[in-house]
Amino acid sequence: MANFIGMFVKNSSDVCNQEVRTAYGKVASIIGIIFNIILCGIKILAGLISGSVAVVADALNNLGDASSSVINFVGFKLSSRPADKEHPYGHGRYEYVSAFIVTILIMVIGVELLKSGIDKIINPSAVIFSIIAVVILAVSIVAKIFLAIINYSAGKKINSDALRATAVDARNDAISTTAVLISLILSSFIDFPLDGVMAVAVAVFIMFSGLGLLKDTLASLLGRPPEQETVDKIKEKLLSYEGVLGIHDLIVHDYGVGRSFASVHVEMAAEGDVIESHELIDKIEKIFYEEDGLQIVIHYDPVSTTNPLAVEMRNFLHDNVKKVNESLSVHDVRVVDGKFRNIVIFDCVMPYNCDLSECDVKDGLIKLIKESYPKFDAVITIDKLFYEN
Repeated sequence: MANFIGMFVKNSSDVCNQEVRTAYGKVASIIGIIFNIILCGIKILAGLISGSVAVVADALNNLGDASSSVINFVGFKLSSRPADKEHPYGHGRYEYVSAFIVTILIMVIGVELLKSGIDKIINPSAVIFSIIAVVILAVSIVAKIFLAIINYSAGKKINSDALRATAVDARNDAISTTAVLISLILSSFIDFPLDGVMAVAVAVFIMFSGLGLLKDTLASLLGRPPEQETVDKIKEKLLSYEGVLGIHDLIVHDYGVGRSFASVHVEMAAEGDVIESHELIDKIEKIFYEEDGLQIVIHYDPVSTTNPLAVEMRNFLHDNVKKVNESLSVHDVRVVDGKFRNIVIFDCVMPYNCDLSECDVKDGLIKLIKESYPKFDAVITIDKLFYEN
């Protein structure tokens, strides 16, 4: 269904292009505005004919959806603006802001529908069965399923939280309208305020879905860890270069889809030519930007590959650090030879979900080293992990 929107987008296959992404978002938003305004009008007609508060509430829900599409349109337009003096990283996070606003609207609509449903239960009124109203609601369900599919497909294609939120909203509408349709049909045959009960049930469902969306959109605004696929791709690409012995301290900053910046430490042989190592790092940074659109800054960490004691200690720590805790890893292992004692200096990466304290980790590592190397002292720096290990 993303191909449906693609028919209205020039160079639709080039989704890495910001202009193409923006065009997808704008087209999806315009379709949503048109569909929801039409659905709002015909549902109000159906509600007036049948006297159903649930139908009228569903119509107002579509009016809110039209507003959400307008917000998405503005969000995509603003996010496409180039970087400027006040916003050197661009305006990509406007898309996250629009997704957040859409989510808030979903929650507000859910609350209003809940109030209407409770009022209908307390003060029930007759619901008039109408074939016209049934047909209108059935058409609305089909239209909403269509909108959910094209927004989900387009959102997946261009990796857009805003379009995915709109898709979930459209799906919720299809479910709620189905509930309203069932209520409209059954209310004529039973003496029970089913219209109000259905409205309450739909409201609870909408608010529950809205909470899930709120969590996701807030995560994007506050800063979430990079996708594991992204981490693996960066690691694999860096380690594919001859001379790169290891990587650590990878941090990815997200300023909107297609606007990512990263920094990473790369371990290379200390005995190698510094100029050649620097040239390789420059080359890697350039290739990442040209091939992946990722602006990455690489820090060079020299690692001794000829000092037998340093190599032995590095291998020992890599092989045994898991004995302290499964989530730990080490890097930047250096050894200072002394006349009476030796010092091993290294960093230990400690994820946020580690169940040990920093003191516990350091004590455990020192004990581990002392058991096998009693003449070694340790200087340990604790690092935090900014992605799932």
